Amino acid sequence: MRILLKLVIDCDADAAWRAVHSPRAVAELYGPLLQLEPLAELPTSWGAGDDVAVGLRLAGVVPLGRQLIDPSDSEVEHGGTRVRIFRDTGIPLSGPLAALDVWDHQMAIAPAPGDPTKTLWRDRLVIGGRAAPALWPVLWATWQWRAARIRALAPTWAHDPEPRADAVPGADAVPGS
Repeated sequence: MRILLKLVIDCDADAAWRAVHSPRAVAELYGPLLQLEPLAELPTSWGAGDDVAVGLRLAGVVPLGRQLIDPSDSEVEHGGTRVRIFRDTGIPLSGPLAALDVWDHQMAIAPAPGDPTKTLWRDRLVIGGRAAPALWPVLWATWQWRAARIRALAPTWAHDPEPRADAVPGADAVPGS
């Protein structure tokens, strides 16, 4: 089962890319509805190999379980446009979402067609398992909340720090080599 979002947001693609790598920005996307509680020290910027478990609380009070975040990055060209993809193939570890067998969350970031000062943000969550039909409506509603928060927070992302070099494909390449 899938949940899809497609938004044009009010920041450039570089700022949006930094935001998907920022644990702080990700936590703000869910707040105050859900709160993410690190179970270990969080990196300042998600990167490949940063498998981190977080706890989830509804309104900061009701425990909802733990989630493993397992990020990776890729890049493709689509119609002459650079599209950067952040993928979380982590899995719910406990709580109601742990009944899912599949959790694949991808966010594709590209300049908005016709306006490079804005970003085309595509968000896809694929879930699977016997519990998926029962959990889909709750996750769909949560993703609508995410969409509203992404739109509201995007203008603030231009001021986030640059991501780690290993979190950006090709960042370690030397120009002209």
